[in-house]
Amino acid sequence: MSEEEITLEKVIEALKMCYDPEIPVNIVDLGLIYDVQINKEERSVYVKMTLTAPGCPVGFLVVEQVKGAISSMIPSVKKVDVELTFSPPWTPDRMSEEAREILGLSL
Repeated sequence: MSEEEITLEKVIEALKMCYDPEIPVNIVDLGLIYDVQINKEERSVYVKMTLTAPGCPVGFLVVEQVKGAISSMIPSVKKVDVELTFSPPWTPDRMSEEAREILGLSL
C-alpha cells in the first residue's frame, strides 16, 4: 500500500476545518494563512500563519487545531510545523469575499 500523496489542495482543505474561536469563519477564508510548504521526502508540512490579534489568548489552540486537522485529514503527514507571525499584521482586507459576506462586511 502506498502512502497518500500530500498536496496543497489537501492541506488547504484541512486548514478550512480550523476556526478562530471567536469568529465563525475558517482561518483560510479569514486570510490567516501566509504560506504552506510541503516536503514530500520528509512527509512534512510547514504552515506560516497569523492571528487576528497579536494578544489573542487562544492562539495556541488555533495552532494545535491546525496541527491536528492536517495530521488527521492527511494521515501520511509525519510532521506539521506551524510558525506564528505578526509581520505583516493581519487586516480585514485579507478576508475572502465569502468571509466578508458571512460577517456582513460585503460592499
